[in-house]
Amino acid sequence: MKIADVRAKAFAMPLNNPAYPRPPYKFYNREFIIINYRTDPERLREVVPEPLEVVGDTVAYEFIRMPDSTGFGDYTESGQVIPVRFTTPSGEVQEGGYVHAMYLDDNSPIAGGRELWGFPKKLATPVIRHEKETLVCTLHYGTIPCVVATMGYKHVELDLAPVAKGMEKPAFLIKIIPHVDGTARVCELVRYYMEDVTLKGAWTGPAALQFFEHAMCDVARLPVREVVSATHYVADITLGLGEVVHDYLAD
Repeated sequence: MKIADVRAKAFAMPLNNPAYPRPPYKFYNREFIIINYRTDPERLREVVPEPLEVVGDTVAYEFIRMPDSTGFGDYTESGQVIPVRFTTPSGEVQEGGYVHAMYLDDNSPIAGGRELWGFPKKLATPVIRHEKETLVCTLHYGTIPCVVATMGYKHVELDLAPVAKGMEKPAFLIKIIPHVDGTARVCELVRYYMEDVTLKGAWTGPAALQFFEHAMCDVARLPVREVVSATHYVADITLGLGEVVHDYLAD
């Protein structure tokens, strides 16, 4: 294979049989169960990197079911998103979410999410089940239960406009790619948006959330003090590609 051929083919690993196809990635009937809870604000300040600023004392714990996604297939993910504020170089203040942790059950979106955007993804087993009148969500890391979340099924239908407005906010990630000597070759703050959103329905209801300690799945680092609200919605979206908004290695 010629050098020019390597350059032309190289967008993902392995070179001759990539773990995922080229973007864009579209998601159909993506089901979100999001439980917002209060936690220790000092813990939030410990895990949220500058130049992001923590907003309040809440965390969104998410379970997301993706039954039909181009390129990535059928999978489920779970994780924590922290409300933050970011001030752009021009002085614009943006409110969004910092993606702190994610756990998935499918290799392709783990590899693609980490390598393209910098999603903090690890292999685990998140599950969303509809049990009678209850949404039941669990996260196991190996054989150990780490999260149990429950929510009343479609108790109150929500106005779609505020939910859709919230989906327009940016999300932020830390993308880290090590050099061959183990040092950081890439360390960047990345911003991305959900695009082409078609919101199909949204509901709220009573919810409960429990975390369990685990050395390698440390969701309990941000402990549950009080459940504030819960939202269940279904949407079609395109996952927008990211842009670098801060280079930590350039400072």
